[in-house]
Amino acid sequence: MVASSRSPKADAVQKATVSPPAASLVRKLGKKEPGKKKPATNLDQLIHERTRLALVSALAVNTKLTFKDMKTLLAISDGNLSAHARKLEDAGYITCSKRFDGRVPRTEYSLTEQGREALQKYVAHMEALFTAMKKG
Repeated sequence: MVASSRSPKADAVQKATVSPPAASLVRKLGKKEPGKKKPATNLDQLIHERTRLALVSALAVNTKLTFKDMKTLLAISDGNLSAHARKLEDAGYITCSKRFDGRVPRTEYSLTEQGREALQKYVAHMEALFTAMKKG
């Protein structure tokens, strides 16, 4: 008997199979029409991350949210909220305004028109993927 040069984990991965319906969906989603990007790969990766998607979605239904309100709503730490909000702000999807109420700092976030358009495009893209899956 010849010993395999691959690890047991690699063998297990190779043995894993994709069900026929899932395989056909992968082929359909991966097909590239001339002059078009692959449908499954042109998602806005900035919004696709779940915390940033939640942040943008919350701002889509609220004119403004404070840092404290956003932190409570999303149930995330100060650092995570700051980091994700900074990425969205750098992309022009949200604005951040800082001021003081007396001695208390107050940070407010709002969605920009560019952010609203990006979210609408993202939602439309996801709906198209769901439709394609249902047609399977």
